[in-house]
Amino acid sequence: MEENLNELMKIKENELIKAFEKHNMTMLVVKDREELETYLKNVFVNGKKVAVGGSVTLNQLGVIDMLRSSDVDFIDRYEEGLTREEVEQRFREAFFADLFITSTNALTMDGCLYNVDGTGNRVAAMIYGPKEVIVIAGLNKICLNEQEAIDHIKNCSAPANAMRLNKKTPCTKMGKCIECHSPDRICSSYVKLGYQGKVNRIKVILVEDYLGY
Repeated sequence: MEENLNELMKIKENELIKAFEKHNMTMLVVKDREELETYLKNVFVNGKKVAVGGSVTLNQLGVIDMLRSSDVDFIDRYEEGLTREEVEQRFREAFFADLFITSTNALTMDGCLYNVDGTGNRVAAMIYGPKEVIVIAGLNKICLNEQEAIDHIKNCSAPANAMRLNKKTPCTKMGKCIECHSPDRICSSYVKLGYQGKVNRIKVILVEDYLGY
């Protein structure tokens, strides 16, 4: 990254760290996948029960493969051969995990996380259940405020995920959310995570890269 742009990014990262701290969430900044893996190696230990939310970012960073080879009890929602009923059961098991790992659709400069879900299992676990939550996101998820976060979700996150999942929704053709009533709709629950009552239950790891949607 160009020197002056890099300096601007450092200023923004420091602002984000302070904003999330005010909301009782911690933020850690890592420069790349290798630095992230070094950190996670000290987290994925002692047979702790770990679950994940559906995430392109986690797959891009190799977190799923890392969990499968670590000393953890991984509730693997991606295991081959699972029936839909078995997948749903693992969604429920996630509420009793020691650690839940996911990404976020957007994070704002005032220290909030914004997400939209179809079934709601991911946002539900972020809100309550698992003892600890780690949210991993790239620089492209940073938004100035709530409205920008919602716009990002409607014009990027939701359409891109609908395309990835081969959903027959209008957004896959139009490139934006039109608040449809399609049976395949995946944007049912909009959730804003702000001030947290349980201090540091949620940790945000910002990777200095462009990841996911």
